[in-house]
Amino acid sequence: MQNSKEIEAKSHNPMPQGYVLGAGEGEHLIHFRDDGNIFIKVDPVKGSNNFALGTQQLPKGSGIPVHRHPNDEAFYVLEGSGSVTLNDMRHSCERGGTIFIPKNMWHGFSSPDQELVLLWIMVPPGLDGFFRETCSRPGEPRKELTREQINTIALKYGVEFR
Repeated sequence: MQNSKEIEAKSHNPMPQGYVLGAGEGEHLIHFRDDGNIFIKVDPVKGSNNFALGTQQLPKGSGIPVHRHPNDEAFYVLEGSGSVTLNDMRHSCERGGTIFIPKNMWHGFSSPDQELVLLWIMVPPGLDGFFRETCSRPGEPRKELTREQINTIALKYGVEFR
């Protein structure tokens, strides 16, 4: 049997509610480097303290620089093709492909010939916070950040660029 303090504590911290988002829904951000669209779909802000999930568009000719972080991460290729580098080994990736990246593994992406759209999931969350601090909302001016500023923000979330 719960006492009144336990019941009161639970009423101030309600259980997260499930929800359904469409393809273009979620927290929409524009990437600072390549103007690609990012949609944060699941994260601690929306009720998930255990993981974050979203999509990231890499326009043709762009990519994600080689980096690592202390989180497991997985990607599913929604559209297009490109390559992923895992510990200095390049692998091709295309629509329908899955990429698993264990914590602390150096990795990066490139989309030289066509757009690449990735679904990402990170356990525990952190990528969502990095995106919020470095990217802009649609219609807002791009955040003009130096490489040093980006690296400082990245380190707050455990991300280390080469």
